[in-house]
Amino acid sequence: MTDLSKAGADQISAALAEAKTAYGQIRGRNLAFDMTRGKPSAAQLDLADALLTNVDHDDVVGTDAGDLRNYGGLAGIPACRKLFGEYLGVPADQVVIGGNSSLQLMYGTLARCMTFGVVGGEGPWRGQNPTVICPVPGYDRHFAACEELGIKMVTVGMTGEGPDMDAVEELVASDPSIKAIWCVPKYSNPTGETYSDETVDRLAKMKTAAPDFRILWDNAYAVHHLGEGLDEVKDIMAACEVAGCPDRPFVFGSTSKITYAGAGIAVFAGSPANVKDTLDHLFFETIGPDKINQLRQVKFFGDMKGLLAHMDEHAALIGPKFKAVDEALTRHLTGKGIATWTKPKGGYFVSLDVLDGCAKEVIRLADEAGVKLTPAGSCYPYGDDPNDRNIRLAPTLPPLDEVKQAMEVVCACIELACLNKLAEGAD
Repeated sequence: MTDLSKAGADQISAALAEAKTAYGQIRGRNLAFDMTRGKPSAAQLDLADALLTNVDHDDVVGTDAGDLRNYGGLAGIPACRKLFGEYLGVPADQVVIGGNSSLQLMYGTLARCMTFGVVGGEGPWRGQNPTVICPVPGYDRHFAACEELGIKMVTVGMTGEGPDMDAVEELVASDPSIKAIWCVPKYSNPTGETYSDETVDRLAKMKTAAPDFRILWDNAYAVHHLGEGLDEVKDIMAACEVAGCPDRPFVFGSTSKITYAGAGIAVFAGSPANVKDTLDHLFFETIGPDKINQLRQVKFFGDMKGLLAHMDEHAALIGPKFKAVDEALTRHLTGKGIATWTKPKGGYFVSLDVLDGCAKEVIRLADEAGVKLTPAGSCYPYGDDPNDRNIRLAPTLPPLDEVKQAMEVVCACIELACLNKLAEGAD
């Protein structure tokens, strides 16, 4: 195919005319597809429907945690802490089971940092002009939580093996106001990359000017492969223990994209000191979590083997959708010099980069043609992609046939927007 980014004015003009015709035909189809967020499909949710009927009266009143219908059990029922300790690779007593939302746990953790500080810290972060490092492109909800709480954000790029550690180490070494870094270590949102062992070790060992520096380790996609088996990521808690900073990581996870998105369970893990500190504060927030839902999840999986088998069923449903995304992008855009994209082995997204200055226009054109995409800039703090080039594709929710149709639209919009940009430069 012709590299359009290097084409002459006549070639660009001819290609632009074809792109306008193709877009006009697609726009006339009156489509209505939604690829805005990484939601599980109805078919994925159906996989967990046994949760609706798998506990009864005798199950919940005669447990080692007492009567699960009543108050108490702030850290979670023992069986659930054991299972999700194995899930996160930590001892059960270093796990706290929350409600249904890991985002709520993360927001609450940051809010407590701002209000009370952390173990080994110098008091509340709020009076210390705190800043968090945000690898980009990244997860918009992480950035929104920081913005809501008045925490400044500074960005570093992703490298294919995690964040740019040279940039991270330089930032944390000299500035005590830099208090944390967001990390999605496996199948990162949205780039799909898994942190290398070297990245994990450098995060654990790096010298920080802030004695209370924290790694916000959102292991959201720990078991979310697409059919080729699971990536492995080095244990951040063990690495920090070896490095002499056991309190550095706050680890989060959930079953929101494993069982029910709206009725899963969230998990926090940390050092013994961090777990104690978390529970000390949670004591004032709640008299106990939903222990019956915890039991439902434990009975549903049985053990880690059962959980992993369940995720194989997820992969069978969503893997073909990711293949459809890559097939369309490859067929329409390879060699044209106007787009690059990730080929993830897990997670929920494909990260797509188009020519600088074109992402907003691609999304506008797609919306007018009946395909809703995540707003441009969503994967950057404050919604500001300085190059206006990144687009997050979320193919899990629509049926496979709709994904295929939507990607035809997306590819047509990319060609039209980028050719318009190139034509401006050729004038």
